[in-house]
Amino acid sequence: MEASPYGLESLWTQGDLVTKAVALLLVTMSIASWYVIVTKAAQLWRFGRAGKAAGREFWDTTSVTEGLSTLGKDNPFADIAQAGVSAMLHHNAHKGHLHDQLSVSDWVTLSLRQAIDEASGKLQTGMAVLASVGSSAPFVGLFGTVWGIYHALVSIGTTGQASIDRVAGPVGEALIMTALGLAVAIPATFGYNALVRGNKATIAKLNKFGFDLHALFVTGARAESVGHEGTAKLVSIRGA
Repeated sequence: MEASPYGLESLWTQGDLVTKAVALLLVTMSIASWYVIVTKAAQLWRFGRAGKAAGREFWDTTSVTEGLSTLGKDNPFADIAQAGVSAMLHHNAHKGHLHDQLSVSDWVTLSLRQAIDEASGKLQTGMAVLASVGSSAPFVGLFGTVWGIYHALVSIGTTGQASIDRVAGPVGEALIMTALGLAVAIPATFGYNALVRGNKATIAKLNKFGFDLHALFVTGARAESVGHEGTAKLVSIRGA
């Protein structure tokens, strides 16, 4: 069976420097976007497991120190809990300096908010890559197509042969660049939207966990909503 004289191989071998540069750029963009999608999806999966532990197992323990061990390491929920513990220890150790300036509630709030903001920043890492690839890849492919068609028409004009077989092959090869641009952009766009939804859900859990920790460190109990009307109740847990 004879190999097709048209296609990606022919496009690469017959293309000039600009065509090859565009093709390499699209391949690089595709690799970068898939790397971000896979790594961020794995990150969200790990954070999801930590979020379940933060919502259930952490509060089933008898002390904050024991609860920290249920959260594991290298996840924002453990970082937030540790930030709260460190804030309480720091405030207790410097009461004489901080008491007249900042209450324990405000100090814990600032520490927890900083930890949550840092976690939110980590979740957003790499999202700009997907946004850039999703928005620019079609235009990069279109540029490759326009460049390829231009050179195909120039070649046809110089040879003086404008039959269908002379036109269809080069123009069809050039249109492959548009298809490549879409093939790069579509997964990046879908991946971006899915990761944004996952990040929002994780950030909501982080804020809820931070609120519960604030109530625990300040009042010695966890604020928890129950019932259809969201009535607040306090669940006691012994301190660190």
